[in-house]
Amino acid sequence: MPPSAGSPEWIYTWLKNPLSRRANEDKRQTDLLLKAWEESGKVYGYRKLHDDLLDQGEMCCPNRVACLTRLAGIKAQIGDKRRPGIYGGRPAVAIDNTLDRQFDVAAPDKAWVTDITYIRTCEGFAYLAVVIDLYSRRVIGWAMQSRQTTDVVLQALLMAVWRRKPKDKVLVHSMSRRGNCHDNAVAESFFNLLKRERIRRRGYRSRDEARQDVFDYIEMFYNPKRKHVRNGMLSPVEFERQQKI
Repeated sequence: MPPSAGSPEWIYTWLKNPLSRRANEDKRQTDLLLKAWEESGKVYGYRKLHDDLLDQGEMCCPNRVACLTRLAGIKAQIGDKRRPGIYGGRPAVAIDNTLDRQFDVAAPDKAWVTDITYIRTCEGFAYLAVVIDLYSRRVIGWAMQSRQTTDVVLQALLMAVWRRKPKDKVLVHSMSRRGNCHDNAVAESFFNLLKRERIRRRGYRSRDEARQDVFDYIEMFYNPKRKHVRNGMLSPVEFERQQKI
């Protein structure tokens, strides 16, 4: 006759028995989710984490991942949203908007976008310029300096040219009207991600510390790992690699 629930014999038997197979599976997949969440800088929600498990060959549905992440206290941690305000302005230089908001291109190194933003540090502002290939949304060039000058953009472009070595002409589109995100939506979108997922969650004592963190975000996370809906939930690097196969 089996021991009654709650009796010393029942507790002894319960302690001797290992976790059920389902409980073990829950723990194993929760550990995988925690690892993927940590590697994302704790910015992934359950949808991207579910996709990560699928990439690892795991069999699970989104609802199961949502349940496991909720029980484990896993949720996307992002910075504060940008404060509402009035933004706009005229272009600093009168040039044609050649790209005309056509942000989808069919091949790499056909169209690049550039833009610049600032990062606050205890030493003062650091200015970050990036160059993004519209094909994969990969950051192919970037530079940071203590002053907002043309040179910081040129340094980012030089990095992009050195990395990609384009064989044909490339259309390069820079910022149009100040603060008008629709004129350069891809670069603005990247800056929003960078600030929400990294900068606004931290404080920088120096420009060098900010530069190191930006390097970590771009080169170690955003380009090789961060999933994009437009890329079929592939990172920019993986999207480019698969298109070459």
